Amino acid sequence: MAVIGIMSAMQEELAAVLAAMPHEHRITVAGRDFWVGHWQGHSVVVVLSRIGKVAAATTATVLLERFAVDTLVFTGVAGGLGAGVRVGDVVVANGFVQHDMDASPLFPRHEVPMYGRARFEADAELALQLAKASAQVLADAALHLGAGTLADFQLHAPRMHQGLVISGDRFVSASAESQVLRQALPEALAVEMEGAAVAQVCHDFGVPFAAVRTISDRADDTAHTDFQRFIREVASRYSLAIVSRWLSRRQPA
Repeated sequence: MAVIGIMSAMQEELAAVLAAMPHEHRITVAGRDFWVGHWQGHSVVVVLSRIGKVAAATTATVLLERFAVDTLVFTGVAGGLGAGVRVGDVVVANGFVQHDMDASPLFPRHEVPMYGRARFEADAELALQLAKASAQVLADAALHLGAGTLADFQLHAPRMHQGLVISGDRFVSASAESQVLRQALPEALAVEMEGAAVAQVCHDFGVPFAAVRTISDRADDTAHTDFQRFIREVASRYSLAIVSRWLSRRQPA
């Protein structure tokens, strides 16, 4: 049977997913807890990615090697960069770039040495499936979040976007840095700290990968202060609903 890996960036997301897996069991490898079980009729392994590219790459490698995962989905939050990408929207990545990769002058800026590329693509079919699930969940946002939560966070008609997500080993929270990233990578819709590294690992193993990121802020000086509440009441609920809907419509292999 096919095994689906689900990496969550935040502990709150992981807890929400585990609550939907009543018979999971834990296996600890490389200091990480991997939860093995079933969800929506599929064999799944769920794990906290940890923060940053190296930590996430290690987690992904263990998933693929030790647990023979043959499809990998990442959920988490990100800062919005693209025009029209607002707090409470969801970005489904169709490609990933490490914005802090720079081995010039030996290689062009952003290109990963020895790969001949800067961009690692998401699996097109997997990304399409997640995009459909995301759009359906956002269409019923009040059902999943509650009208009070939508009002508290001023989330008006949240939207799903598909495009480039960029990753780097620093938390982007200043307008000046966001502007630099937009100029260097104008196609980028969102910025986070893990996705491009996981995409590179999945490229090496030939395993389909895609990521769903809820926009928690605009990666600038206007970031809201109640980040943990946003994770708990918005991002984790989106992630749970999106992955659950995707799995429920995916044919068991």
